[in-house]
Amino acid sequence: MSSDIASTKPKRCPICGKATDEAYRPFCSKRCADIDLGKWFSGSYTISGRVEDEGDGDELSGASDRDDEEH
Repeated sequence: MSSDIASTKPKRCPICGKATDEAYRPFCSKRCADIDLGKWFSGSYTISGRVEDEGDGDELSGASDRDDEEH
């Protein structure tokens, strides 16, 4: 029964909060879609990830140097 309620609940635009338009889903308009795209391009949104140690890359470059010497 709860899935019926969730499917009938109107989706909201993450930029302005208005009801979404199927043509621009999950946004309500091209304007809000463009605002969101601009936020990605400007770096306003970030995706967190694992911070790697500086030593991780050195081990790989050292292995490739040895391979070059053998040839």
